[in-house]
Amino acid sequence: MEEELKCPVCGSLFKDPILLPCSHNVCLACARNITVQTPDGETPVQSRASGSSDYDYMDMDKMSLYSETDSGYGSYTPCQLKSPNGVRVFPPVIPHRHCSLTCPLCHRSVSLDERGLRGFPRNRLLEAIVARYQQNRAAAASAASSASSTAVKCQLCDRNPVDATVMCEQCDVYYCNACQQRCHPSRGPLAKHRLVQPPNRAAGGAASGGGGSGGQQPPVTARKPATCVDHEAENFNMYCCGCRAPVCMKCLEEGKHAKHDVKPLSVMWKQHKCQLSQALNGVSDKAKDAKEFLILLKNMLQQIQENGVEFEACLVAQCDSLIEALTRQKAKLLTKVTKEKEYKLKVVRDQITHCTMKLRQTTGMMEYCLEVLKENDPSGFLQISDALIKRVTSSQDQWVKGALEPKVGPDFDLTLSTDSLLQTILQLDFSQGKVESGSLVPAAPLLQLEKCCTRNNSVTLAWRVILPAGNPIEGYILELDDGNGGQYREVYVGKETMCTVDGLHFNSSYNARVKAYNAVGVGPYSKTVVLKTSDGMCVRREEKMTEMAFFTFDPSSAHRDIVLSNENHTVSCNSYDDRVVLGTAAFSKGIHYWEVSIDRYDNHPDPAFGVARINTMKDMMLGKDDKAWAMYVDNNRSWFMHNNSHTNRAEGGITKSSTVGVLLDLTKRTLTFYINKEQHGPTAFENLDGVFVPAVSLNRNVQVTLVTGLDVPKNIKQ
Repeated sequence: MEEELKCPVCGSLFKDPILLPCSHNVCLACARNITVQTPDGETPVQSRASGSSDYDYMDMDKMSLYSETDSGYGSYTPCQLKSPNGVRVFPPVIPHRHCSLTCPLCHRSVSLDERGLRGFPRNRLLEAIVARYQQNRAAAASAASSASSTAVKCQLCDRNPVDATVMCEQCDVYYCNACQQRCHPSRGPLAKHRLVQPPNRAAGGAASGGGGSGGQQPPVTARKPATCVDHEAENFNMYCCGCRAPVCMKCLEEGKHAKHDVKPLSVMWKQHKCQLSQALNGVSDKAKDAKEFLILLKNMLQQIQENGVEFEACLVAQCDSLIEALTRQKAKLLTKVTKEKEYKLKVVRDQITHCTMKLRQTTGMMEYCLEVLKENDPSGFLQISDALIKRVTSSQDQWVKGALEPKVGPDFDLTLSTDSLLQTILQLDFSQGKVESGSLVPAAPLLQLEKCCTRNNSVTLAWRVILPAGNPIEGYILELDDGNGGQYREVYVGKETMCTVDGLHFNSSYNARVKAYNAVGVGPYSKTVVLKTSDGMCVRREEKMTEMAFFTFDPSSAHRDIVLSNENHTVSCNSYDDRVVLGTAAFSKGIHYWEVSIDRYDNHPDPAFGVARINTMKDMMLGKDDKAWAMYVDNNRSWFMHNNSHTNRAEGGITKSSTVGVLLDLTKRTLTFYINKEQHGPTAFENLDGVFVPAVSLNRNVQVTLVTGLDVPKNIKQ
């Protein structure tokens, strides 16, 4: 729970916390440090150091913040200072005209009125929980100190460590005086770290100075009833449902909340407590499942280790029984097993790390919520209850279906049988591949040319094999080159005698061959057949050839959260995070244009459209890595993005029924975007080279439909 009680700016426990409109909390002193003023029409001026500890409300009334957070990615005024918690802070400056404050967590900016920081309510509920937490921690430290006869030693002394005199709350390290001066000076980036006495000294001081109290911590004093921010003499007694804030009677009488829907404070207090309790029950069940899942994963680690060692030993014993000619093959098999084991171990370890982090965050949030539920202050509770309920409810979404299931099993799906091979080697003779048992490797398959065909950028091949008696076939291996006479690669392994390969280059010739295999071995290749993909449907305009390619979204390479319908032309998503889906076509030359129509657009998400390599990341927004080129757009503006670099912001966005067009001109090696048939912004990317696949990224708030085989818009800028 301690993470919930630390200020995001200073990294220490909250001291005099104030509640921002975004429902996040900041220490009162830290709020001064992150507030910056700017004159009208000018850039920020940093004119005073942040070392002053005096707090002047009159100064803060006119301070202002200069930020530019409209890109959707939280860009704001550069700053050279950082807090001990890693959050950038802004030094206070001389008051001038306007003042505003930016939340260090969500980067939302809010303007201060004439009251300055006094306009923000004080989070007395959080302050009480922090005080109770500090009291419990001090009591625990005192008990531990009394149970131990030795003092806490310095952790940085080389030899014969001496007693520690201070402890850094941020570093969590004990220092003696000499090591503190040498390794943790009170200047530079460590100046804002908080140094406190070690628990044994703090406990001893409390015991000696407590007189007859027996070293016990004094009880927390009762808090005064909460008063209205606008009317300091009035207590809260009503709750405004529209503004979601406690109000006093004067707020209703003076007209600010006169026409709003208000309810008694006690009624809303009980209602919100009930909602938070119900949400906590759901999260508690997920946390229990996660703990059991962690136990399962940890046990699986041991099983994988044991099975891996056992399989390696068995493999070595089998391979050592063969003659020296199989030594290289034995090494290759060992490599495969090791890779399989490392892959399984890595997957399980990653799952353990991910699940542990999520469980720790959920547990901390639950402990914090339970402390909140213990409070009997209705107004303080209602100040944070809405945001807390939403947070608890949304935390259940991280435990999606399949999150608590192992991604791999502990068993190795590998089998090595050497009996038949050893018998074949011992009886090997000049008998034209015939062995004593009468078994043979399969004959070369015959490609059925009448059934082989091409359509757009896909090819279909069919073959057959004459099966002699006692010579069963276990499967086939189909190989294809790269369309430029390069090396062959396996595109299909299975028992079927027909296969369709999608996503090939247009106007390219591919060499294909197939071979069969059984328990004896792999047979020879068939004859090579050459298949040429379609040139596309071409339209001539101004002596330019444009290929009208017909393709759909590819379900085989899409992220598992992607949902395809309408014969793979319509795509939606089950996750709040951005997921990527690729098209079935791949382009390396020519001019290609397609559109994506917006079927559903809720809550102003940022879908992205463009092209990518086949191995681009599928679990993040398109354009975040160096293998995708995209435009992401909301309802007001758009940006181009490649390798997480955002450029060329353009005004104008999308709504439901809008269309986004993508023009890939590999003759000029450029990528251009359109919205509703009009070019949007300048040419997005230039000097493109290689093979590109159409791509889209979206979350659950968007549904789009792919439209292909289109002509280039007439207003194209050349």
